[in-house]
Amino acid sequence: MGKTADLTVVQKMTIDTLHKEGKTQKVIAKEAGCSQSSVSKHINREAKGRKRCGRKKCTSNRDNRTLERIVKQNPFKNVGEIHKEWTAAGVSASRTTTHRRMQDMGFSCRIPCVKPLLNNRQRQKRLAWAKDKKDWTAAEWSTVMFSDESKFCISFGNQGPRVWRKRGEAQNPCCLRSSVKFPQSVMVWAAMSSAGVGPLCFLRSKVNAAVYQDVLEHFMLPAADQLYGDADFIFQQDLAPAHSAKATSTWFKDHAIPVLNWPANSPDLNPIENLWGIVKRKMRYPRPNNAEELKATIRATWALITPEQCHRLIDSMPRRIAAVIQAKGAPTKY
Repeated sequence: MGKTADLTVVQKMTIDTLHKEGKTQKVIAKEAGCSQSSVSKHINREAKGRKRCGRKKCTSNRDNRTLERIVKQNPFKNVGEIHKEWTAAGVSASRTTTHRRMQDMGFSCRIPCVKPLLNNRQRQKRLAWAKDKKDWTAAEWSTVMFSDESKFCISFGNQGPRVWRKRGEAQNPCCLRSSVKFPQSVMVWAAMSSAGVGPLCFLRSKVNAAVYQDVLEHFMLPAADQLYGDADFIFQQDLAPAHSAKATSTWFKDHAIPVLNWPANSPDLNPIENLWGIVKRKMRYPRPNNAEELKATIRATWALITPEQCHRLIDSMPRRIAAVIQAKGAPTKY
């Protein structure tokens, strides 16, 4: 009779079936055509789970905890730097092992999110603002027209797509990402509400109060007519110098447009930031070659944004407010 490792698939299935029926190991061995010890070992192995095969790990749990502490102390170090520090702590492991242990711990190399640096005064103002708006409903937020400017570059730097390639293809033209020292870029202004998006305005010069008022006159007002018709609305803008200038405040008073008070450095509270992110993600692959192609790509991508997307973003405002309160004014995931 064979050893446990020599059991066939049929024998193993027979043993499992008869064992579930409550048969004794002696009867099972006779029916399966193997030794009783083979039956016992197979049953015990199935009950405990198959023991892992392969070489024993070269690092201990203590070594792994040291590695995790090193990564958490400075998560921006690369694998080579982390490996060097880990081996300096007395651990004998290769760079590949270091990378594998980091993956086993759940660490992954990702592009870091960018959030504004806030001082204590700004956090307190954000918290006070959020508490003041915590009772606003999604319906009330739908009366707000959100606006913002965003910069678009032909080259999006490290936020571009990664490439799959074989050994020796590093310099293959189809595997290269074009880059220039001073990439062409355009600055865009736009507005949105729960009903959809307004027209884009491509800014040709530095935005001062006069330029901004011209944008309001020729782009914000048409957007308001498009999105609200004759209904009342509240306009949102950040605290950029051109926005908070006295001449701009006078313009809003002359046009009887209420402006929502807004905390400084709070892009996480503005849902139009999410729209900019959607547009830039979709623009990773067309790869425009000049400013005019870049503008055309932005227009085409902006036109694909649906009212349903805008409505969902506006509906998220109560959750954004709650997140700021929970974070005590600190930047949130939005």
